[in-house]
Formats: sequence, structure tokens, C-alpha cells
Amino acid sequence: MIPVYNEEADLDRCVRRLHAHLTGTFPYRFRITVADNASIDGTLAIATRLAAELPGVAVRHLTEKGRGRALRAAWTASDAPVLAYMDVDLSTDLNALLPLVAPLLTGHSDVSIGTRLSRGSRVIRGTKRELISRGYNLLLRGTLSARFSDAQCGFKAIRKDVAEQLLPLVQDTGWFFDTELLVLAQRAGLRIHEVPVDWVDDPDSRVDIVATALADLKGIVRPGRALLTGALPLPGLRARFARAPLVDGVPANMPRQLVRFATVGALSTLAYLVLFAVLPTAVSPSARRFAACAPRPVRSSA
Repeated sequence: MIPVYNEEADLDRCVRRLHAHLTGTFPYRFRITVADNASIDGTLAIATRLAAELPGVAVRHLTEKGRGRALRAAWTASDAPVLAYMDVDLSTDLNALLPLVAPLLTGHSDVSIGTRLSRGSRVIRGTKRELISRGYNLLLRGTLSARFSDAQCGFKAIRKDVAEQLLPLVQDTGWFFDTELLVLAQRAGLRIHEVPVDWVDDPDSRVDIVATALADLKGIVRPGRALLTGALPLPGLRARFARAPLVDGVPANMPRQLVRFATVGALSTLAYLVLFAVLPTAVSPSARRFAACAPRPVRSSA
């Protein structure tokens, strides 16, 4: 599935490239679904023409925007045993597609994600995006105890039977959809497979980084609260997919310790970022980092 909004400039070229790759190298049957998120340019017309011309290409038109909404609609309607999506700019090397879906087809894993933050990954993108991405994933580790490395890489797959159980629990309809899905999958004991990818950032990306980051920060609160209150039926999902804990029993004070750890981690990260930002810009980055982290001397009252 490829979610798109006003992508008339790139859609034809990217879909043809993906179709040629799958036709020439992919050993399984496939369907490419272009999910148009209420585009107001010629995107829908181009997608419709591609579907009529290329076998295995389909179109879904949504009247409302939202990547999460598009994913939910296309994945729910699909009858494929494995569901995947990628960004229309094809920033990810397509050779990673087979390693992404293979563990799901064999039943080894439940969810599969591309990661740009693995040692085996090769990534070309600006410093700003790199820092925001790493900071966001560190924040997820501190607040939601996330163990996956890259929540927002636009290259993911999930088994259909797993999606049928997880999608009704995911509430976000925008960019946080990916993160919420992965957090719930992890908490349900599902196996998340990570594939190092080669990634070349699209300089013409229309993603508003600041707005997306703020929306993601707001999104963290809702699943965090639901997980703490036990409002999500994750034990039943864990039992259904036979991902029982390796060691039975959870210490009685574990929830309190997790909350304390997450709070300290979030506050420490926030304090570091604030200190780093307010220190004089004339100071070298290494000196600013040292000053932000170094303990302050205690003055004697004598």
C-alpha cells in the first residue's frame, strides 16, 4: 500500500518503478494499492490510469486526510496474508522488501519494520531530520518503554491475522499510527522483526517536521494512559498468538517502577534539551553538552 496526498509529480514514476521491481524479482504474488488521501490535484486521475494500465495495481480513494486512516482502510479491505506499506518517494531501497515480508510469510514474526537506525543501515539525510528521528525514538524508549529502534520509517509490514486484531485498538489516524501500532504489538508480546535499510531522504518531502513531531508527542499520552490503566485487551491478544512470557509472574511493584523510570527518563531528556538550547551558541557543541550534563559545584555557607 502507498498512501498519497497531492503526489501528481512523483506518483507515476514511483509506482512504475515499484511494479517493475516486484514483477522482475519478487517471488510472490502482489498487489499495489494506491490510497489517495483526499488529494486536490491530479493524483487520483494518475492512480486510476495506472490501475487500468498495470496488472496488480489498484486504487482506493478516501475523502479525508491521514496516513493512519489510509493504512487502516486499505489493510482492512485487503485479503492478502501479508500487508505492507511504503512511502511514495521510495526512499527505501526496494531490495529490502523481500527481507521485510519473508519472516511474516514463514510465521516467524508478526510485524516487520525497516530501520534507519541500525548499524547495518546506510542513510543519507539532513542533520535536522537525523536528530529529530533519534530524539523521538529515545523519547519513546523513556516514556513507553519501546524496544524497537525506528518507529517512523515509512516501510512496514504485518500479517493479516495480526492486523485484524491490532487495528481496532489503534486510535490515531495520522502520523502517530505507526508508533501506536508498534507499541501495542510489543506490549501484546508480538514478535517485531527489524530490517536494516538503505535510505536516501527525499529533499522534496512535504512532511511538516515540526507539526508531525508535536502530533507524535501528543499521541504518546493516550496509549501511555491506556497501558497504565489496563484499558487495552492486550492479555487476550497475547494469549491468542501464543507469546507468553518466558518467566511467569510479574513483581507487584513493577508498574510503579516502570512509571518512575519513564518519568525520570522523560524529564532528564527534556532538561538536557532545554539546557543545550539555552546555552550560548558561541560555545562549541561539545562544551555545551558537557555544561548541560556536568554537576554544579556546591557553595559553602561559611
